[in-house]
Amino acid sequence: MTVSVTSSRAIAAYLLGAGFFLYAFVQRVSPSVMTSELMRDFNADGATIGAISSMYFYTYAAIQIPVGVLIDRFGPRKLLALSAVVSAVASFGFALSTSVLAASISRAVIGASVAFAFVGTLSIAATFFKPARFAMLAGILLAVGMAGAIVGQAPMRLLVESLNWRGSFYVLAVWALLMSALAWLIIPRRPENIVTTEKEDRPLVAWPVFSNLQTWACGGIGFGLAAVMLAFGGLWSVPWLITVYGLSAADASWVTSIMFVGWMVGSPIAGWFSDKIHRRKPVLLSGALLSLCSFALIILTPELSRSSLSALYLLCGLGGSCMVVCFGLVREWNTVQGNATAIGFANMCVVGSGALLQPLLGHMLDNRWQGAVNQGVREYPADAFQAAFIVLLVVLLMANLCIGLVRESYCQPQAAE
Repeated sequence: MTVSVTSSRAIAAYLLGAGFFLYAFVQRVSPSVMTSELMRDFNADGATIGAISSMYFYTYAAIQIPVGVLIDRFGPRKLLALSAVVSAVASFGFALSTSVLAASISRAVIGASVAFAFVGTLSIAATFFKPARFAMLAGILLAVGMAGAIVGQAPMRLLVESLNWRGSFYVLAVWALLMSALAWLIIPRRPENIVTTEKEDRPLVAWPVFSNLQTWACGGIGFGLAAVMLAFGGLWSVPWLITVYGLSAADASWVTSIMFVGWMVGSPIAGWFSDKIHRRKPVLLSGALLSLCSFALIILTPELSRSSLSALYLLCGLGGSCMVVCFGLVREWNTVQGNATAIGFANMCVVGSGALLQPLLGHMLDNRWQGAVNQGVREYPADAFQAAFIVLLVVLLMANLCIGLVRESYCQPQAAE
């Protein structure tokens, strides 16, 4: 059900929500450009840094379904404003952390707070825009998130070099406070005639969602296609490029950001093209194969040139960006009453790939560490990175297999009410 508000205010509300999602991605990938500083200040190994970073993903993924229920009940205005304040407090806490425990708790709270950004903005799109524009707005939203991932790479590294990592998080805290004030002022109140009693039915519709093979297949596709972006691009790409290719931290951040450019460009195109041809599976399969092949070349081909490496990062991002089609597919294979639960589950799987794989890769690196230390930071050999990244190839292969399990929806609802 849409609500009549001025088009300019609806657009402003959507853009504000998209800005919060951009901020969420900056927070998501920022540890990748400060791994050396974090290792040194916390006297930590790779597994510990992976665990600190992944705390964001654990809480983000864990509360996706409750987030949908809360937004259905209270609306996006209150929850986006409140969650931005919580994110600001947690960012200050991370900047002040002097122990791994304190940093992990702060990181977990950051993940929980920004978890409202994606679903909250989609709620704005569903409430204040025509239904025919929903898929386009979802694709644009994911593209904005990828822009945040780019901001969280090289620009964030420049900020770290200027203010150090603690000062950078002070900046992120102030940014969140400004967004909270704007959310309260700009996002329209949701009228009382919007139905909010669906929460009473959610326990009843959960079982059909989770007993549906198509739901799990879509979750597997999202998990696999997002894994490289979140676990590789979001944390371990920069130290790998520094070790294997001898790049500076800033240059490694720029190369890594190219993968997020691919996601940013590809996600709205993938959603638009899928709608245009009225097919989901061809778009997903072509993207998954492109991501698998390009990532295999990245990690298995020795001594790539800078231009070849950049091109492969771009192709890998373009392929992975087709993941956005999963949200339409999982929605079409579940009833209207179960749509929010299904989308929340799919998004939980997407973010869950970072939660599981970031620390796993760090643990694998530590197991192959040969004792080299540079200014208090562990240096891992090239073969340790390669062995760890093979896991991501297996996960990408799993995504391709899940595409074979899911049935074509032809962009139309397929589940009986």
